[in-house]
Order: sequence, then C-alpha cells, then structure tokens
Amino acid sequence: MSSHASGFRKFLGSPVQLAVVTLLAGASSVYAQSQAPEAAAKAADSKELPTVIVTATKSATSLQRTPVAVTAINATSLEDNRVNSLLDVFNLVPSLQGTGQGDHGIVSVTLRGIGNDSAKTEYADPEVSLFVDGVFSPRPEGASTLMFDLDGVEVMRGPQGTLWGRNSTVGTINLKTAKPKLNDQSGYVEAGIGTYSRMGMRGALNMPVSDTLAFRVAFVHEQHDGYVDFQKGPNLSVASQQAAYIANGGTLATFKPMNTNLFVQDGPKYNAQDQSAVRVSMLWKPTAAFSWDLSVEQFRDRGTPSMNLMQTPRAGESQWSALIEVAPTLVRDSTNVRSHMEYDLGDMILAYTAGMGRFKGSSTFDAQGGMVVPTYFDDPNARYQNNNTVWSKYNSQSHEVTLASSGRKTLDWILGAYYAAEDNGIRFDIPIMNGTQEGSVAWQGSFIQPKETVETKAVFGQATFNVSDALHLTGGVRFTTDRRENVGGGSWTWQYDATVPQTPLNANFDPKTQPGYAQGDHNSAVYTNDKTTYLARVGYDLSKDAMVYGSVSTGYKSGGTGDGGHPYGPETLTNYEAGLKTKLMGGRMTFNTSVYYMDFKDFQFSSAITNPDGTRGFAYDNAEGAKVSGAEVEVATLVGNNGRLQLAASFTKTKLGHLVGKTNDYILPVCFSDKTTNCMDVTGHELPHAPKFALQLQYEHNFDLESGATLTPRASAHYQTDTWLSVFNLGDGDKQKAYATLDLGLRYAAKKNWYVDGFVRNVTDQLIKTSAGSGGQNRTVDTAIWTAQYQAPRTVQVNAGYSF
Repeated sequence: MSSHASGFRKFLGSPVQLAVVTLLAGASSVYAQSQAPEAAAKAADSKELPTVIVTATKSATSLQRTPVAVTAINATSLEDNRVNSLLDVFNLVPSLQGTGQGDHGIVSVTLRGIGNDSAKTEYADPEVSLFVDGVFSPRPEGASTLMFDLDGVEVMRGPQGTLWGRNSTVGTINLKTAKPKLNDQSGYVEAGIGTYSRMGMRGALNMPVSDTLAFRVAFVHEQHDGYVDFQKGPNLSVASQQAAYIANGGTLATFKPMNTNLFVQDGPKYNAQDQSAVRVSMLWKPTAAFSWDLSVEQFRDRGTPSMNLMQTPRAGESQWSALIEVAPTLVRDSTNVRSHMEYDLGDMILAYTAGMGRFKGSSTFDAQGGMVVPTYFDDPNARYQNNNTVWSKYNSQSHEVTLASSGRKTLDWILGAYYAAEDNGIRFDIPIMNGTQEGSVAWQGSFIQPKETVETKAVFGQATFNVSDALHLTGGVRFTTDRRENVGGGSWTWQYDATVPQTPLNANFDPKTQPGYAQGDHNSAVYTNDKTTYLARVGYDLSKDAMVYGSVSTGYKSGGTGDGGHPYGPETLTNYEAGLKTKLMGGRMTFNTSVYYMDFKDFQFSSAITNPDGTRGFAYDNAEGAKVSGAEVEVATLVGNNGRLQLAASFTKTKLGHLVGKTNDYILPVCFSDKTTNCMDVTGHELPHAPKFALQLQYEHNFDLESGATLTPRASAHYQTDTWLSVFNLGDGDKQKAYATLDLGLRYAAKKNWYVDGFVRNVTDQLIKTSAGSGGQNRTVDTAIWTAQYQAPRTVQVNAGYSF
C-alpha cells in the first residue's frame, strides 16, 4: 500500500475529519454560491468588469481609486487558477517571485527584485511582510503555506511600513480568509485526484446561530507523492573498494565494505506533499455598531523537503532522481488565533486586531544528494551530510489598536499603536562524514539557540487631505522601536579527537555534554534600534474613470545579531513611485501602471559560512546599498460577451552596492584579503530572482450550453527573461535561463450547483530552477558540481465539487 494511502487515513482521523462531518451534516441547507461574489454576477449582466474592493489603505476602497500599486486576486480567480499554496500566486502578480527552501520546507518571497532566501528560520526576517486577516505572520506557515477558503489576496508593492508595519520594506501580502455570514446557511465541498497519486479535499460550511452570531468551518487536505526517485546505491566490487581505500592511505586492518543498505531505496520521496488544515471562524455582531471576527486555525504538515538535484545528471540517471542517504522527513504543526473587533463611533471607527501563533517542527534533509558516488566507505571526495532540524519552535503575538475617520470627509485619517513579540528557538545539526555514514568525520556541529526574542513597538498615523473632489494629499509617519535578544545560544563543533568514536551527530545525544565536542560561538547578545519611516503622496482624479498618483516613502527592516553575537545594522530604503489607473471602453477594460525607483542603504545579506578557524555559522553583512528601478502594468478586459483577458507585465533593473560576500552554498575563489577562507566581491552585481522582463497572460471564455450549464476553458501563459539565483552571478549554473510556461484548465458547471474541472500545470514540462548551489568539499571552482531546486514538473488534476 502506498505511503499516501496511509497519509489519507491519518487525514480522516485528524481535526479535519470534524470539519468534514460538520460540513456534510449541513449539506441539506439552502444553496448559496460562497465562492462567487454578487459583484461578479452583476458585472456579467452589465457587461462591465466588477468593482474590486481592497484594504491596502486600512479602509475599504475601490482598487481603481486606491493610489497604491496593489494586485487584488479574488476568490474566483484563486479557484480558477487552482491556487493551493503561496507558490501558485507568484505568476499572477507583477514583480513577484518565490523560491522553495528545501531543508526547512519553507517558501521565501521576492518582490521587485528584493527578498531574503534565508528567511526560513529564527535567524532572518523577510523584506516582504505576510499578513493573514491583518495579523503579521513571522514565518510562512498555515494559511500562507496551504491557502484555503479565502475571500482574496492583496499584494501591495512598495514600502508599506506606515500602515502595515513590520518588515514591509518592499511590499506586503495580505491573505483575507472567508468570514462567517449572518442568516446564511451555505457551503461547498470538493474532492480531486491527480498525477503523482495526488488526492485533495476541501470545503466550508457557514452556520448561522442567531441574527447576531454565525460560525464557519473550513478544511483542506492536499497530498501527492514525491517527484524525486531514488537512485540505486553504488555496485562496486570489494576488491575495487579495497584498492581505492589503500591508495588513499588506508590499511586492510581498518577497511570495511560499503553498506549499500545505507542508501535509501523506498519510503516517502523528496518533494512530496501531505498537508492538512482546519479553521473555525466566528462572527458576533450584537449591535449595528459592534462586530467581532475570531478564528482558530490548525495546520499540520507531514510532507517532505524539496531536494537539491544535480543540474547535469550522471549518465543513465533521470533529472528527477538522486542518490539518497538521508531519508526525508518534515514535521510542522502550528496553531494560530486571529481576532478583529470593530466599533463604529459614528464619525470614527475604533478597531483592535490581535493574533497569537504557536509553531513546532523538525526535519531531515540530504544536503549532498549523492553528487559524488563514493568509491569506498571513507572516500573524502564524496560526502554524507544530514541537515537535521532536531527541533524548532516559535511563539508569537501581536496587537494593534487603530482609530480612524469613517466616510469620505475633507480630512480622512487613521491613528494606531502596535506591539508584537516573538520567542523563538532551534537546534540545527549538520553531521558531514567522508564517503558514507560509516566514514570518518569531515566536519560536524550543532547550532543550538534555545531562546531568541523579538519585541517591536510602534505608533503611526496617516491622513489624506481632500483638497477638492480631484486633488488628494496624503502624509503618513510611523515610529518603531525594536529589541532583539539571543539568550544562551551557541555552536558545538567536533574537535577531531581520535579517542572518540567517529559517528554522525544525531538527536539522541546532547553535544554540549558529549565527548569530542567543544563550544565555538557564543550567541548571547542584545540589539536595540528605533526608526521613523514616512509616506508623502499626491493623487489626482483626471476623471471619474482615471487617476494619477506619485509618492515618496521609506522602508525599514531591523538589524540584529548573528552567530557569535556579531551585530549587523538595519536596512533602509527610499522609494519614489508614480502611477496611473484608468477604466476604458465604458468599464470593460482597466489599465493600471506604475514606475518606481528604490534606493537602499545598508542592504542586508545573510548566509551560512565557514570561518577562517574552520568553525561554521550564520553571518550577516550590510552591503553599501542597492538600486532597483522598474515598471509594472496590469490590464484586464472583457472580450465579447463571454471572454476575459488579463495581462500583467513587469520590467526590473537591479544593481548591488559594495559587498564582499561569503557562503557555503557555492564554491568561491580564495579571498584576496584573507587566504584562509573564500569570498567574492559582488559589487555591482544584479540581484537574484529579478528577471528584467516578465509577462503573464490569462484568458477564459464561458460557453453557455442549452442545458443551462456552462463550459469554461482557461489558458494561462507566463514568460520571463533569464534571472540570477544568487548575488554571486556565477554563470549558467547560477542562472535560470529565459523560459515560458503554459497552464490549461477546463471547467463544466452544471445548472444544479455541481461542477467538474481539470487543470494541467506546466503543460510543456519545463525544468525551471528556483535556487542553485555548487556544493561539495575538496573541489575547485573549475570542477564544481552544480545543483538546483526546481519548480514542479507537469502535473494534472481533476476535481469535482458541490455548492449548497
């Protein structure tokens, strides 16, 4: 029986089961199409594009009248594009890119050429802030990883720190979950299958309790087998192994044959998915003036990490295969509580938004992936390396109080205060053995950070002076103080003591008390800083259907301390932006465009490094700065009576300021200033994940059938020019070449509330790199073995659903 059959049984016994049972129990209720807003139906009758409402300015405004570069994706578009995770959003938004981080199973985000691939543990923060229902999510878990039952997604480009706060350096993503509705009993359920043994199920049930109270239960489960096949272990004669061992200084007395059982041949494969989530939401509205939205969400992940694959496979081996010596595991569990209270005081609205999150996890990851096949058990040219997150945890909380004017007045304003805190911890082991697990120690160490706290306080305000019906002047300011503290952390590394058995470091013992290890870095340190950021913007309505705007805004990301307690400074930028938004053809077309220039100071660069004394750690550097400029275009238009075309395009130019970079992910030249380590002067290089040009085209067409049903084919094409995968710009191995992809979908919606759809992603089965490395010890720049992580291969899925 497959591993995912077992996984599906676990799903049925999980908290999601409660949601399924509750949902099916209400299936006799009256019909309501929860995923189709009334605005869409009205637009279909009027032959105009629907009005899109966004909350980018912390108030509900029309997208076309909001002077911010924002992309709004509604629930219908999310469903049409089969958006199951954050990775599926990236092709829908100009200048937005994403990468999967294998050893932690995390997605990192890049916007307008700026991101942080290291924002996957407690060490690093992202430049693009992620919010769920207005609550900051320090780590991409739960609803952000497995997107389900959403009203929509808003992606705001450019610094959003004045209103949105923490880490909104270059943009903000806000996921809006579907809220309970009063006096409306409705819901939906969907199930599907697909390639790689894919099985999925999702649904929601809206349950009114009284005229003032309603609940909503939503659930999702998605799973598929891994994409990466296991290569067979080396089949070498004992004689050839002996000869290689003796030739490299070994003796017959210490020789032992390779144990081929150490190479994984079955079980869960890398790049597998097995995720479940359930959310229970409440809406209480005892009076016309007061409302309270409350939700509790549980997320469970038992998939596997994404694998580093050889860019040039060995002869006879598939691209999607690897020689595996570390079985993949991934355990992530998180609980999130989100609350929003709002009281209408008449001319003002008082709101309180709060959130609490708890996370724990662990993982194992084969960092070498058999790049070199060992010729004997202790071959120094081949390595066993297990990147093992023994445990990881974080607790977070946030609180925001705002007081804002209501309605349109001469002066529209908002004032607020914000507090957030985190308590993080991790133990991360890296055992590296020569040849195989039974070889001698090449290097190994444990990084243990039992407590790292983050505390942020801020006050902010923003006001818009409506000088006339056409002219609008906006100013905003935010004052932030940050405090970060590492308590009792450090690294414990192998001391090459010949009297201690050379076995791989593992979770069953504590290196702090184990013979053969000594403490290297001491991480206890405190960092504090404060910063004032601002926004100045002018908007002018050219007509009732067109507006222009221009703004100057600043962004900020806190500094901190890295391994060894070494401090690094904050990152700041100034963003200059101008935009145009207009409706054309009587409302049948919208055309939105923006141009921008970002000037960074002390741009943060982080990576895992090897120090001159042989110890390893995670280090931060502040580059002199960076310059980023670009333009973005979004167009939506109705085609005839039943067609809709959407276009999104971006143009991006990046240039890094002075920085000498170090990393363990690439083989670099010997430093010109320090002959004991490796580095590269990357001054003037282009930033990673920033194609100069990217284009997304989507088209769908509704065919009305005589039975009253509809048939809707959809096509989505993406093209982008080549892009670097790191700041080192190291040639073809460190680059994703220009590519184009195509997704196709077909949906049959019956007259009576049920539908069937099929979807093919990456139709042409393109091999698309999202990250790269040239790892491996005892090799040179000229003989580096290049690896990469890739977007998923071609996948096919079929789903059937019913709304009631």
